[in-house]
Amino acid sequence: MGRHLFLSVIIAVLGILICSCSPPPQFRLNSEGRDPATISPAQREAISSLLTDFFGTPDQPTVPRGVTLSLDDITKAAGPVGRDLRKVERGLYRKYCAACHGITGDGAGPFALFFDPYPRDFRKGVFKYTSTVLGAKPTTEDLEKILRNGMPGTGMPSYKLLPDRDIRRLVEYVKYLSMRGETELYLLRLVLDENELLPLNKQSVLEDGVLAVAESWQLPQSDPDAWVVKPRPPILTTDGLKAAVERGRELYRDRRAKCATCHGPEGRGDGEQWDLYDDWNTPKKGVTEQQTRDLARRFTLPIQRLRPRNFHQGIFHGGDAPEDIYLRIYLGIKGTPMPAAGPAPGVPGVLTPDEIWDLTFYVLSLAGKLPQEITKNPSDGASP
Repeated sequence: MGRHLFLSVIIAVLGILICSCSPPPQFRLNSEGRDPATISPAQREAISSLLTDFFGTPDQPTVPRGVTLSLDDITKAAGPVGRDLRKVERGLYRKYCAACHGITGDGAGPFALFFDPYPRDFRKGVFKYTSTVLGAKPTTEDLEKILRNGMPGTGMPSYKLLPDRDIRRLVEYVKYLSMRGETELYLLRLVLDENELLPLNKQSVLEDGVLAVAESWQLPQSDPDAWVVKPRPPILTTDGLKAAVERGRELYRDRRAKCATCHGPEGRGDGEQWDLYDDWNTPKKGVTEQQTRDLARRFTLPIQRLRPRNFHQGIFHGGDAPEDIYLRIYLGIKGTPMPAAGPAPGVPGVLTPDEIWDLTFYVLSLAGKLPQEITKNPSDGASP
């Protein structure tokens, strides 16, 4: 906790210095993986102009018509660090987040190179640790949880000392950056890959791009029973937990679960599949080493390999409560090779919820974090 607090202070100070000594920042065009020379000035202008029309600038954000984001919350999170005439703090994102995640939300802030894994790039709209099924956006509560708890074993600190209103404003701004980033990816595909003639039809971009992205963010909130998994731990005595761990031990080596393939036979992260990359780094990997070096020129950050978790270290990025581990197994980890073992809409699932609980308790036993017993269920609702 002390290290995270120190890091938070350093990030805040650096953020203030960066933002107070330079001209108003601009959002950077997402040319990751592309040769910048292949993007004409007219294409750059068309994409940037529409994005500014819909989303504004880092100092003066706007919310597109039909998108249910709070402009008031976004405005207070955006802009330079300071206070308004009513002493309300502003510039929360630059104070707490931009030094790592970047002004654009591209995960390539000034501190990014110091971290493994890199800070999250929000522009894909993909978040690793959620309570939602495969393909679904995180809930507001998922994002709030990450801000409050941080991510152990990474550079993401806990901000649990921030007031609830500031947590809410930061979450809203992250959603804003993600929707803007996903809209930008839509425009890049339209203009560069599909060779759409310029000028673009603004109304069509709004309907097919912006509002389609916004709707995907609304689904988990509007119908949580269909999209959100709510873990419900079984009530177990000490003997019951021991039996669950033994069942989990067998499942761990089962061909259905395939846990040992990446995490190793004893859960030490030394499985036979070791050359792994997440969705943010896979595009940087060429077939040969030379191709990988050539690709490096097209990306802001160097390629970074993904390391399967060593359970014996007891460090879990998404949390170490039984419910957290259950969700990681049930839902997988979005944007990574970690697959979902539980059922999803149209997908039966590899393991049953009971089997996933057994595997959860086995993983916790390897980490030395197995509870002595479970005497009550802290969660509301049941898993789908």
